[in-house]
Amino acid sequence: MAKLFSTINIKDLKLKNRIVMAPMCMVTSDDKGYVKDWHVIHYGSRAIGGTGLIILEATAVESRGRIKNGDLGIWDDSHVDGLAKIVETSKSLGAKVGIQLAHAGRKCEVKSESIISPSSIAFDSSYPAPLEMTKDDIKVVIDAFKEGARRANEAGFDVIEIHGAHGYLINQFLSPLTNKRKDEYGGNLENRTRFLKEIIRNIKTVWPENKPIILRVSAEEYVEEGNHPEDLVDIINLVKGEGIDIINISSGGVVPANIDVYPGYQIPFAEVIKDGTSLPVIAGGLITEPDMAEEILKNNRANFIYLGRELLRNPYWPLEAANKLNEDIDWPYPYRRAKI
Repeated sequence: MAKLFSTINIKDLKLKNRIVMAPMCMVTSDDKGYVKDWHVIHYGSRAIGGTGLIILEATAVESRGRIKNGDLGIWDDSHVDGLAKIVETSKSLGAKVGIQLAHAGRKCEVKSESIISPSSIAFDSSYPAPLEMTKDDIKVVIDAFKEGARRANEAGFDVIEIHGAHGYLINQFLSPLTNKRKDEYGGNLENRTRFLKEIIRNIKTVWPENKPIILRVSAEEYVEEGNHPEDLVDIINLVKGEGIDIINISSGGVVPANIDVYPGYQIPFAEVIKDGTSLPVIAGGLITEPDMAEEILKNNRANFIYLGRELLRNPYWPLEAANKLNEDIDWPYPYRRAKI
């Protein structure tokens, strides 16, 4: 049997296969962060196509936490109904659904917002310098993540993903490149991890114990003085006891850097983190071929495979992948006449 199409259980989350739709910003909301019909169709199409777990795009826990105007929001109770419609539709079509809770910090590009970060350092010359966060700012953002998790549960999501990658706010605290604080939230690795730890701890007060939590990380920052996979092992081991169940492995985005990308370029990072933390990992990075996904899984280099751009190009990739791997899976009834 193809491992890509084997089931897996994490707490009460039972997935029909190991295919994960990576969170990808769609920038098709409005300036208030509300769900549009487009989102329901977009995610529902991937559910019809056989994706096991769909993780919604970075969804801002604060208005100033958006990456761009047009990002989805979860900072107000009025966002819940639209998000629930995505969940209800995609789950009715066979997928499980998660949401990525996010805060852009200094990488917020919404001109009307006042941006924040652990230290007042701009991402590059095209961004303004952010305000250095006070202790009160830190408490406000931690509470925003907690409230975002509460709303996600009310909307019916099966899992949440905490966005600690790509140079956004949590990553800005974790990285020595962006965190120059002198208080208990900066300095050594344990202090830089404190913000994330407190976010997880507060989320756990409102998120059901039987539903998993994913943490997405940038395992490599591509700068000598930045974090590397072994550092992320230490960070994850500091927080996993707070309630992290799965690690989603990505890289980059903390500071401008030249990155040599090629199919599978992030898989070695996933192996280091999987071995060093003993947690299941989601791995990906320009993976397009079913045979490559199967090799990664069967050689125990990862537990799940995420697809990004490939699922944008082809929402029905899982159905075609099953044929290529000689795996007989059910197709949606209206499409059976076209089954390969």
